[in-house]
Amino acid sequence: MSKRIVILGAGESGTGAAILARKMGFDVFVSDNASIQPRYKEMLVSYNIPFEEGKHTERLILNADEVIKSPGISEKAPIIVKLRNKGIRIISEIEFAARFTAAKKICITGSNGKTTTTTLIHHMLRKAGLNAGLAGNVGKSFALQVATENYDYYVIELSSFQLDGMYDFKADIAILLNITADHLDRYDYSLEKYAESKFRITQNLEEDNFFIFCRDDEITIRHLEKIVMKARQLGFTRKNEPADGAWVDENDTMRIRFDDVDFSMSLAELALKGKHNTYNSMAAGITGNVLKIKKEIIRESLMDFRGVEHRLEPVMKVHGIQFINDSKATNVNSAWYALESMHTPVIWIAGGIDKGNDYSELLDLVKEKVRAIVCLGVDNKKLHEAFEGVVETMVDCSSMKDAVHSAYYLAKDGDTVLLSPACASFDLFKNYEDRGRQFKECVREL
Repeated sequence: MSKRIVILGAGESGTGAAILARKMGFDVFVSDNASIQPRYKEMLVSYNIPFEEGKHTERLILNADEVIKSPGISEKAPIIVKLRNKGIRIISEIEFAARFTAAKKICITGSNGKTTTTTLIHHMLRKAGLNAGLAGNVGKSFALQVATENYDYYVIELSSFQLDGMYDFKADIAILLNITADHLDRYDYSLEKYAESKFRITQNLEEDNFFIFCRDDEITIRHLEKIVMKARQLGFTRKNEPADGAWVDENDTMRIRFDDVDFSMSLAELALKGKHNTYNSMAAGITGNVLKIKKEIIRESLMDFRGVEHRLEPVMKVHGIQFINDSKATNVNSAWYALESMHTPVIWIAGGIDKGNDYSELLDLVKEKVRAIVCLGVDNKKLHEAFEGVVETMVDCSSMKDAVHSAYYLAKDGDTVLLSPACASFDLFKNYEDRGRQFKECVREL
């Protein structure tokens, strides 16, 4: 009898996992507590995969040999608790898919900059002529690509939720960009537990693998001191020259040096601007050199990369007012980076579902750069408590149209209206993409 694989959640990762499991000859069943999007339903039907929606039927789930869980499903969900109590193994789609590919895996995690760095590295590999897929939290699901494509490399963005379901998975190059307070509601409000989750990217690394990390990130360094790391470590820093890795010298030049590698490039040439993006570019630059990509290709890739939708994305200027879509900023640290990179007075659109946010780290930047705050959320109390009296004007809005109109009337010629919410989007929007697209539509209608 073939092994029974039950998949919980029929979104991008769940549907991909189901198709891969079907192709590998397993007995597959998909269960989603919500309704399944039509395109995923069509995919399941075309592969003849049984599924249910709007419920979890226990007799069809608790007989599984192994369960693949969508990263969005909480550990506290009743069906997960029952599966744990029965001792049924629960894994992530990434863990499952990795069993069926021999491709090299370049894996990126961190609280901020994951998508930018992942897509930048993928851009570099494609430019170098390498047969590379883009997977994980971005692009098509890893499992679907393993089932239907044949790549030699995968560049995989990994969230902490995906890492939590990974055990035997091994990266060839593991990249940890930074660790700041995010999703703490899922980790009992413990930064320690969240950091441990991020460090799962290093599990199973061996001597011939690489760990690329930020030397300026205190939490990363503290955790690194506690573990035994077999992999080759290459750090990046904006401070002093390290023995191995990347740094910024006194001439504002990014330098990368290890083994026989000696690479340099002016920060002014980088496509991505701002301190946080210098870190992202250094991580990508080290990766390119580890993979022995030609220096000219690495340099070109870092110069012509076009960035990521919803991440500090310039929308347009209206009567001298620049509108910027940073909807992907779902935590305080992301908003800090966005505000830090602004060089004109800011009308800041913020708010949504607070994930245990501490806004105090934004106070100095808000005092220095923000003229007014437009609060966009169902409950804006915490934003008011943090910034009332710090800025002259705060207004509340419960729709994107109102928020964009309010910001437009508050702004002057030469100002920037910045959507950088520092919060999750689920109170008023489907997700951060929906929030960003609505912002762009409303700006274009002005």
